[in-house]
Amino acid sequence: MALTSLHSADNALAQEHERLLLGLARASIRHGLSKGNPLPVDLTTLPTELTVKCATFVTLEKRGELRGCIGCLEALRPLAVDIATNAYAAAFRDSRFPPVSPNEIDELEIRISLLTPAEPIAFSSEADLLSQLVPGEDGLILEEGSQRGTFLPSVWESLPEPGEFLRHLKRKAGLPADYWSNSLKVYRYRSHTIGKR
Repeated sequence: MALTSLHSADNALAQEHERLLLGLARASIRHGLSKGNPLPVDLTTLPTELTVKCATFVTLEKRGELRGCIGCLEALRPLAVDIATNAYAAAFRDSRFPPVSPNEIDELEIRISLLTPAEPIAFSSEADLLSQLVPGEDGLILEEGSQRGTFLPSVWESLPEPGEFLRHLKRKAGLPADYWSNSLKVYRYRSHTIGKR
């Protein structure tokens, strides 16, 4: 199965596969609590759709507040392995938060984002770039030299205006909010969300 077919409206993962992935993410967090590492995944027991390489992010929330978010922008591992690894990392390796404790596990809401491959955006100015953005759908990667930042499409929920979205993304990449240069690179991707929306 082609990676992009995971994300099309007609070929979204079957509901049973989505439930399986959400269960895998939670099981990996539980495994991490007792074993200190991600849940090992036996790909031979899974449907083929869950073994293709795919870039994913796993976001954890507790009572509506962010509790951890870790992912990868490149498809380097099989989908199920990537989710188990990122769920563990979101729970125990996100430096913004203390590790998840045993009494929190049942309160966690899990959201999985399956990413399409990132594609460069050609633009001549900041106004040109902003005019091309699709709020609510575009995930963005911003690069300037060694500095890099990304926002998943879900970030549009809290930053719905393109200019504001871009300013916050620059700051995430370690740049001033009003920064601009001709060497700035921006890439676009889309995501299919499983779990809490």
